[in-house]
Amino acid sequence: MIIDSHTHVWPRWPYEPRVPDDTGRGSYQNLLFQMDQHGVDQALLVNARIERADDNNDYGAEAVRAHPDRFHHIVDVDSRWGADYHRSGAADRLRKLVDTYQPAGVSHYLRPENDGWLLSDEGRAFFAVAAAHRLTVSLAAPPVWLDDLRDVARRFPEVPLLVNHLAVVMLHPGGIEDGLRLALDSEDLPNLLVKVSGYYYGSDRPWDYPYTERLRIVRAFHETWGPRRMVWASDHPSLLAHVSYRQSLEVLREHAGFLPADDLALILGGNLAALLAERSVRP
Repeated sequence: MIIDSHTHVWPRWPYEPRVPDDTGRGSYQNLLFQMDQHGVDQALLVNARIERADDNNDYGAEAVRAHPDRFHHIVDVDSRWGADYHRSGAADRLRKLVDTYQPAGVSHYLRPENDGWLLSDEGRAFFAVAAAHRLTVSLAAPPVWLDDLRDVARRFPEVPLLVNHLAVVMLHPGGIEDGLRLALDSEDLPNLLVKVSGYYYGSDRPWDYPYTERLRIVRAFHETWGPRRMVWASDHPSLLAHVSYRQSLEVLREHAGFLPADDLALILGGNLAALLAERSVRP
């Protein structure tokens, strides 16, 4: 089984530049077509209520209703672009979203600056609700947040924490090596996983597949966190400005020669399939 751990779907295109097929390019129907073409069985729909996407949680729910055997709903709550970002009452707002959508998980995008929220009473209350409802938590967490996130992983071992796009170490102001130093550790935290995707972020050659230089970031996570703490992601449809959906798979299958076949199978779907089954989400 192959499972995509990070996709978006949009009822209208939210990015610049605007596209002529505004209502089609980011649709869940288009994502499903890509998945079918390339043998991807399921996907997490990571909602993000960015510009022109205030209704993204509703659209994600619509996609899951239409294809409950293919999609898992990850609702956006209090992400960095919204007025509720780290405002008091996050736990109550999360409860309301759970009541409304019954999602598989929640998505929270953190700002580049660490304001201490993960370790605050508000943050701990938020993760307590996630634990109570058996939610997976998807996080956009730059390297400066990872030490605090490890604390959350220890405190809530029953909550799977999925970190977007290789913890975006490639965007760390101090450089990739310093970003890796902050992000990586040898502690065994099986509920803290990283999404293997986003190689093109911060690159002056974002089209330069197969991202040989960026694969050393994948290798570093593999050597420290291990294959059971890594999950493949396409980042569809954001990746389409740079590479194809097929290439998001082949960068690992064809070019990450340091990954043994058994480890690759875990990363491409085995880990996430086990996690979803354990959380009593659709197998």
